[in-house]
Amino acid sequence: MGKLNRRTFLKSIGAAAAGYAAGGCTTGGMTAASKNASAPNIIYVLVDDLGYGDLSCYGQKHFNTPNIDKLASQGMKFTNHYSGSTVCAPSRCTLMTGLHTGHCFIRGNFEMQPEGQLAMPKNTETVAKLLKRAGYKTGLIGKWGLGWPKSSGDPLNQGFDYFYGYNCQRHAHTYYPEYLWRNNQKEIIEGNLQGKTNVYSHDLLADDALKFVEDNKSNPFFLYLALTIPHASMAVPKDSLEPFIGKFGEEKPYKSEGGYRNQPHPKAAFAGMVTRMDKDIGRLTSKLEELGIADNTVVIFTSDNGPHSEGGHVPAYFNSSGGLRGIKRDLYEGGIRVPFIAKWPKVVPAGTESPHISAFWDFLPTAAQIAGQPIAVRTDGISMLPALKGQKQPAHKYLYWEFRPRGTQAIRMRNWKAIKFIKDGRTELYNLDKDPTESNDLSKTYPDVTARMEQIMLKAHEPSDEFPLPFDL
Repeated sequence: MGKLNRRTFLKSIGAAAAGYAAGGCTTGGMTAASKNASAPNIIYVLVDDLGYGDLSCYGQKHFNTPNIDKLASQGMKFTNHYSGSTVCAPSRCTLMTGLHTGHCFIRGNFEMQPEGQLAMPKNTETVAKLLKRAGYKTGLIGKWGLGWPKSSGDPLNQGFDYFYGYNCQRHAHTYYPEYLWRNNQKEIIEGNLQGKTNVYSHDLLADDALKFVEDNKSNPFFLYLALTIPHASMAVPKDSLEPFIGKFGEEKPYKSEGGYRNQPHPKAAFAGMVTRMDKDIGRLTSKLEELGIADNTVVIFTSDNGPHSEGGHVPAYFNSSGGLRGIKRDLYEGGIRVPFIAKWPKVVPAGTESPHISAFWDFLPTAAQIAGQPIAVRTDGISMLPALKGQKQPAHKYLYWEFRPRGTQAIRMRNWKAIKFIKDGRTELYNLDKDPTESNDLSKTYPDVTARMEQIMLKAHEPSDEFPLPFDL
């Protein structure tokens, strides 16, 4: 994706400070959570490439997701929530740092060899560091993608006490890996050696999440559960695949490309993957009930970007974008608007829906407010806690995204959405209240609104050596 120049390397090992990185914030003495053992636990479930329409509570008709639907019925469903980006790594960076892609360090997928991605600088402030200062036990189970093993961006160097899963998003293309990382050590999966496919990695991640909750039931914890379903390869064990074979008409078999597994039933596999993941969400929420900590646990469920079209997946068949335009890698709504569900008994009103316009970078200030922890660095986010409580919620002036590979920028400001195609020198404008499918370009009808949105894009973007937009070069 690009060469690692000296300046980038120094940044990635923490020798050069980023203007938005943490500046040695201390809280002094005992922290909020350590003083209060009843501080709420936080579980943030991030699934991979699940579209706005891929859950039955968001309109999916081809299969059901009863456990996630139950989560929504017991909590709040958001209809205007946005991922941090339209691909994996930058989306996760905005989630961890509270900064949108015009300000955060990782703004695109930047592959490193032999394993991993470009590393966040050592002194980057993250939600995990913030919650750790507040006395929380912090765990990441699943996919990381923000720094190669043992680099400055390794999860153990970014505030997590515990890590189990895939460090590298490239490695996460397979659901039958020969190893996963447990903290700083590779853990060999004997059943998958020499091309064997006996151990499905998602199952390992789901089981480990239950163990993490069990082990930390007596103290406040933050679990970032970054599941890989339904990313890349359409691969799932037979017990989840077979119930859907023949359910979706004639299927076009998918042959292996780029290391993805052959799949004769990609549609059935997709349905099997999502429903298998849904069952594990049910196992997780049942575990909270069993341990008697459900009422004191915030559970959030969302996806890192819109649906993909790799591995034989046919997003149009499943209406995976929920009727919205675009998929993964687009800055149209289908590429960035994602399902978002939050449950917190006796705090979040059950069975409610919120139209609040929000994004991944809101999580850091939200978690800080939940934990009673001050924020010592700038953030583009606004705490969503008022909206979660059903109270009056401060609104964003705008939300901003940029995506270098396609040279695009986007702004959402109330009902307006603008997308700029830098290389083409054009900007499209949509009124999402009247045109949620972004079908009617109003840029020529409202040139003053278009011009204003373009000015905001210029101000929201700070140049990046690692991820330059065309006008930075």
